[in-house]
Amino acid sequence: MKFTKKLFAVLALLPALAFASEGGHPLDPAPDRSHNMAALQNGAKLFVNYCLNCHNASSMRYNRLRDLGLSEDQIKNNLLFTGEKVGELMTTAMPPKDAKAWFGVVPPDLSVIARAKASSAGSGSDYLYTYLRTFYQDETRPTGFNNLVLPNVAMPHVLWQMQGVQRAKFVEEKDPHDANKTVHKFAGFEQVTPGTMSKTDFDTAVADLVGYMEWMAEPAQQTRKRLGVVVLLFLTVFAFLAWRLNASYWKEIK
Repeated sequence: MKFTKKLFAVLALLPALAFASEGGHPLDPAPDRSHNMAALQNGAKLFVNYCLNCHNASSMRYNRLRDLGLSEDQIKNNLLFTGEKVGELMTTAMPPKDAKAWFGVVPPDLSVIARAKASSAGSGSDYLYTYLRTFYQDETRPTGFNNLVLPNVAMPHVLWQMQGVQRAKFVEEKDPHDANKTVHKFAGFEQVTPGTMSKTDFDTAVADLVGYMEWMAEPAQQTRKRLGVVVLLFLTVFAFLAWRLNASYWKEIK
C-alpha cells in the first residue's frame, strides 16, 4: 500500500519535472497554420533565411516544398542561394567543427524538432513558438542574449532585428513552499530598442515559421489524417454490415 502511494506521488510529479527541465517558463499555444498555405510558404522562406545558415534539415528536400504550392522556379529564385539543386537535401554549408568552435555545440538538425520538443508542458510547436519569442538581452552571455524557455542557451537571437531588443524584468517573491526562501520570478519584458516589426507582426512571423517546422516534421500529416477518416468510415460501415449479416444468419437458425 505504501509503495503504491509513493508510486502515484512520483507519477504525479513527472509533468512538473518535465516542465521544470526546460526552464519552468509556461508555454504559449502556437497558432494553427496547418491549413494556411500562404503562412506555410512564408514560414519556409523564414526558415531558409534564418535557420538554415546554422542548422540542417537533412530529412527534407527542397522539391518537397512543391506540396506547399510552390513551383520549382519559385523555389530556385527565392529559396536557393548557394547553387543547390531543387532535389537536394536542406543542409547547411557550415562545417560541424566550425559550428562547435563558435557556439560550443553543434546546432541540432531541425527536421523533426517540432515533434521532438513535445512534452507534458505542451506540443513541440508550443515550445518553439514560445522559445523564439522569449529571447532577452543579457550582457553576461557570449551572444548577448538569454532565453526564458531554455536558460543559458548557446544559440544567438537570430530574429533580433525583426523583434528588436527586449530586457526581461524579474522580481523576488517569497517561496510559497518555504517562507524563509525567495524565488526569482519573471515579471514581463521591457522593450529596449524597436525591431523592424511590431509585436503582433513578429508573433505572426514566428507562428508561420513554427507552422512550417511542424509541417516539415511530417509533410504527409494531412494526408494521414484524411486517410484515417476514410478508414474509420469504412470500418464503421463494415461493422454495421457484419452486425446485420450476423443478425440475419441467427434469425434463420432460430
